[in-house]
Amino acid sequence: MRTTSRVLEELHQALEVPIQPGAPLGTWRWTVRQRMAGVRDALVAETAHHEDAWLAARGGSVLRERNALLGRLSALGPQVLEEERIEQVRGELARLLCDIRHHVQRLHDLAYDEVELELGGSE
Repeated sequence: MRTTSRVLEELHQALEVPIQPGAPLGTWRWTVRQRMAGVRDALVAETAHHEDAWLAARGGSVLRERNALLGRLSALGPQVLEEERIEQVRGELARLLCDIRHHVQRLHDLAYDEVELELGGSE
């Protein structure tokens, strides 16, 4: 199974492929769409079960954020395949990738805090 960071990098690389003026976009569109599916699968596979009330609240926030990201990703799927203004779609996907990377960092921060809480932290 590929890691979240790997699927994000694969999508980033697909977005960066130069598109020649007048060249058919079918291959680019299909490749980007496949990479988006990998990102979706990675987001769906996230699990967060926090027993501590403080972490549960943050976990709930991260879950809502993930669902919003999945919604944006889903909305962009048809645009990748059909939109004529490809640079606009690229820009929206680039913003989404940035937001997903921030989300992943929040997940890592939450996991770190959970371990720190279990071990007693530095107090």
